[in-house]
Amino acid sequence: MAESATFAQGYARDALERLPMPPAGALDEAQRAAAQALIDGPRQGVYGPFLPLLRSPALLERVAALGEQLRFRSVLDGRVRELVTCVVARHLSNQFEWVMHAPLAIKAGVAPAALEALRQGARPRGLAPDEEDAVDFVRELLVTHGVSDATYQAASARWGEQGVVELTTLVGYFAMVCWLMNAARTPAQSGAAGPGIDAFPA
Repeated sequence: MAESATFAQGYARDALERLPMPPAGALDEAQRAAAQALIDGPRQGVYGPFLPLLRSPALLERVAALGEQLRFRSVLDGRVRELVTCVVARHLSNQFEWVMHAPLAIKAGVAPAALEALRQGARPRGLAPDEEDAVDFVRELLVTHGVSDATYQAASARWGEQGVVELTTLVGYFAMVCWLMNAARTPAQSGAAGPGIDAFPA
């Protein structure tokens, strides 16, 4: 995968991808099976965090299954899930997840102005009430590593205990894959549309 100058992961000049897609001939049987399962599943390809995860195919399979559950079968509305993913990607400065999910968030109904504010590192304004609750919960969790009683109660009243568990796990899942891609310097997919994210202002 060629690295895009605009969407390269990591802000250092010439920050080359560390764990790219291995050559097809270098894959062992377990790696080929894990890759084929991704191709045959809802993702329909091997990209993003699954490129570095190919080095551990058993782990890849488990991470992929968790991601499918959270992304495609959660009790949370798709609009909220996509916004949460963008909040995590922006907080952890991950190009791949931002460039992939910001357009999905807009398509799901998140206001473009809210995402642009988030992209710039600002607190989005004018959100729908459920989006406000989600952003409050996620930002508090990412910054303080916990949530206050008031924030927890607002989330629990809106989504119930299952929703709170899935929301918290969604944050953890995307933090995990963002960290993995940050370490691997996995770039955004070639041909990605929309602006990437810049380093936070000093």
